[in-house]
Amino acid sequence: MAIDDHSRIAFTRMYPDEKKESAVDFLREATRYFAGLRMPIQRLITDNGPAFHSAAFGQTCLELGITQKFTRAYRPQTNGKAERFIQSALREWAYGRVCQHSDERRAALPAWNHFYNWHRPHNGIGCLPPMSRLSASRKNLLTLHT
Repeated sequence: MAIDDHSRIAFTRMYPDEKKESAVDFLREATRYFAGLRMPIQRLITDNGPAFHSAAFGQTCLELGITQKFTRAYRPQTNGKAERFIQSALREWAYGRVCQHSDERRAALPAWNHFYNWHRPHNGIGCLPPMSRLSASRKNLLTLHT
């Protein structure tokens, strides 16, 4: 998952592994998603997993003009918004309703992510949804909201 620090707009995708190829693909997909919202990614902070320390991931960041930083060990506050998003996702999407199998749960992720970004109120931003912090969405809602 990727989450914008200011707006809390989230982007999610599921991959079968945590390899560098999946991390690079995710970064490219997230970059396209946020660019579609006119929110170019300038900086990102990742955990210290091997995929994020790989030369392939670092090179992709350079190609995309993204400055990469890593979380410091034992400093959960550096990725607090991501941790909060994960808690919400677990409570409201992963375990919020009964699914017959993992494929059903996986299929429900895009709809829940849409709800999270466009409709779910967030206490940290005045009980508004994340998209409300994106000025373009208020001026051009019909072209952005899908």
